[in-house]
Amino acid sequence: MYDVIIIGGGPSGLMASVAAAENGANVLLLDKGNKLGRKLAISGGGRCNVTNRMERKQLIEHIPGNGRFMHSPFSVFDNENIIHFFENLGIQLKEEDRGRMFPINDKAQTVVDTLLNRIRTLKVEIRTNTEVADVSYEDGSVSEVTLIDGKKIRTKTLIIATGGKSVPHTGSNGSGYPWAKKAGHTITELYPTEVPITLSDAFIKAKALQGLSLREIELTVSAPNGKKIKTHEGDMIFTHFGISGPAALRCSQYVVKALKKYNAQWIPMSIQFFPGQSHEDVFQQLLSKIKAEPKKALKTVLKGFAPERLLTYLYDELKTPVNEVCANTPHDALRQLAQAFTAFPLHANGTLSIEKAFVTGGGVSVKEIEPKTMHSKKQNGLYFCGEVLDIHGYTGGYNITCAFSTGYTAGLGAALHSTGKLS
Repeated sequence: MYDVIIIGGGPSGLMASVAAAENGANVLLLDKGNKLGRKLAISGGGRCNVTNRMERKQLIEHIPGNGRFMHSPFSVFDNENIIHFFENLGIQLKEEDRGRMFPINDKAQTVVDTLLNRIRTLKVEIRTNTEVADVSYEDGSVSEVTLIDGKKIRTKTLIIATGGKSVPHTGSNGSGYPWAKKAGHTITELYPTEVPITLSDAFIKAKALQGLSLREIELTVSAPNGKKIKTHEGDMIFTHFGISGPAALRCSQYVVKALKKYNAQWIPMSIQFFPGQSHEDVFQQLLSKIKAEPKKALKTVLKGFAPERLLTYLYDELKTPVNEVCANTPHDALRQLAQAFTAFPLHANGTLSIEKAFVTGGGVSVKEIEPKTMHSKKQNGLYFCGEVLDIHGYTGGYNITCAFSTGYTAGLGAALHSTGKLS
């Protein structure tokens, strides 16, 4: 009989193990993989973006999937607690752009190893290569887990930290959802978020801009009637299937939802290459350039105004008279270019699959979870944390912050519950 059994050795499960053991519980951590912390080890491009140092209000604004629910877990263990936690374990952190926090040595493995060392110091029993086949409930309470080999292990409390369905090679394959359903929980519809977007535009099929990176642009998702749904600013890249990079990833969930809401084959998107500048602003800049050098060819004068490949594509597409001298350039040609620079049209017809997404949208409904403890409202002694829940943030340390926060809160809640310190 264990006080706490935790299923899943990802970020939330590891943090839950620490919190439960620190609060006096006898803890068993089960994971079907051969090593723990696999998602943590590849996060932040292998550098591990452990959290984001934003003010709480801003932090919650960057969690579009039920961010308001996070007020309570953050009151228990927030981003500043995460920073102190790792620094107290000897990992020095540094702050980068947009509040992202990384270990100073840029090595995710250091974070994983330090977390595992802490768990071992706390005498958490770890079993890897151990797959759970079923979870049993008796009289409205958690009773035991059954392993794939038929062995049963009894427990006072259970924390399900099995992740979503994204990045399946790290072990997230949706295994926790059936156990939640069995307990009476609602699983909201699953969909990919923070995922590259596919486009149906001819220039994508022609690979005309494939590999072109753009910095600090604005990417907008609109409804079929042209009304703006969401705009995100950041970097992006054209790929062989569409677009990727931070701005595209952040827009992806709005593409998924709009395609479904409007039952559309594609959703309009647009790129603003010069954020903060209107069509007229850009037109006047182009005009002043050609007036300054009327005897030179337009192509020469506009060199460097935007990435060369983009200019080449636009000149060809808009039939811009680039070899003419600037004195002969019609204003209409400049207006067309200005329009393309401020609202470059895209046709989004979907995204890559949920397995290719960085994050899973949907999951165990947070309406059925007590936010201050992560305890189930359906079964006594049952807790959830991490991506198995219907909570998701943008990339940039927000999801991992949710995982650590809900994990710590669940571990603390389960420990207090199982040791009789909390009724």
